[in-house]
Amino acid sequence: MIRVNKLSRRFRVGRDQHVDALRDVTFSVAKGEIVALLGPNGAGKSTALRVLTGLVPPTSGTAAVDGVDVADDPTGVRGRIGFVGQGNGAAHEQRVDDELHAQGRAYGLPRDEIRRRSEELVDMLDLGAVLRRPVRSLSGGQRRRVDLALGLVPRPPLLFLDEPTTGLDPHHRANLWEHVARLRTAFDTTILLTTHYLEEADTHAERVLVIDHGSVIADASSERLKRDHVGHRIAVGLDGADEARRAAKIAAELDGVRDAHADGDTLRLRSDSGETTVPVLLRALGRAGVEARRLTAAEPTLNDVFLELTGRSLREGDQRYRSEDGD
Repeated sequence: MIRVNKLSRRFRVGRDQHVDALRDVTFSVAKGEIVALLGPNGAGKSTALRVLTGLVPPTSGTAAVDGVDVADDPTGVRGRIGFVGQGNGAAHEQRVDDELHAQGRAYGLPRDEIRRRSEELVDMLDLGAVLRRPVRSLSGGQRRRVDLALGLVPRPPLLFLDEPTTGLDPHHRANLWEHVARLRTAFDTTILLTTHYLEEADTHAERVLVIDHGSVIADASSERLKRDHVGHRIAVGLDGADEARRAAKIAAELDGVRDAHADGDTLRLRSDSGETTVPVLLRALGRAGVEARRLTAAEPTLNDVFLELTGRSLREGDQRYRSEDGD
C-alpha cells in the first residue's frame, strides 16, 4: 500500500541555509497493516505524512501510495486516502450530517451512495444523537469521531491518523480506538498513524517505525524493538560486592543474558525474557553457592526503546531539526 525508497525532503530556512527534514527514508506498508510512525518532536514525522499525502513533493527518492507516485500524481494519491489530522477537520458552524454530505460530494460520490455510507458510519461511530447538531457544540471525543467518519466517507484503502487522540481523556481515547478497530475490520483499511501515546502504538500497531533526525532508525514490532534494544532489566541483591562479581560471571554465561555486571552488592543484567531468565539464573546461582537476597525484574517499554535509540523521550523537542512546515 505504501512504498518509500530513499526519500528525502530538504527545506530552505534562509538564503544559504537548509534543513534535511527527511534523509534517505525507505520503508513499506502492506495492505491491511496498521503501522505507527513514531519519533521525538522535529524528527520528520509530519514531513513524511505531507509527502505521502501529496501535499509536499520529495526532494529526491520515490514514494508511491496504492501504486500511485506522489510526485507524478499527487491528486490521484489524495483520491485514494483518508486523513485525520491533529486539528478538527469539520467546520465548527456546520451540522454533522451536512459535513458528511459535503465530504462525499468533494469526492464525487452520488447522493444515494453518500447517504448510505454516512448512515453506516454514523451507526458504527455512534453519532446518531449528534447528527443534526453543529460541530462546535460537540465534546472532544465526539468531534474526533466525526473527523474519523469524514476520513472514511470515501472508503479509502489507506487511512492516515496524525495524533488522532491528542487532547482526549483516557476514556475517550480508548473509545476512539475501539471504533478504529471495528472500522478497520469492516473495511480492511490500511492505517499509518503517528501518536505521542506510546501505549497506543504498543497495543494497536503491528509494526513500529522509529524516525529521528529525518531517518528511520528502527522498523519492527513493538515486542521485538523492546527485546532487541532494551530487554528485561533484572537486579539481584547479594551478600556484598564479591558475591555480586561472582554472580555477574555466572550470569554472563547464560543464554539470553546481556550486560551482566556487578553494581556494589547488586547483580544487574538485561535479558531477552525475564520470565525464562529468572528461574535459570537462580538455579545457576544456587548451584554455585551464591544466595540471592532480593530480586526485581522490570519489563521494557517503548519509552525505554526511544531513550536507547535517540537519547531522548518521545515528547522532547529539538528545535534544530524543525522544518518550516512545522514538523
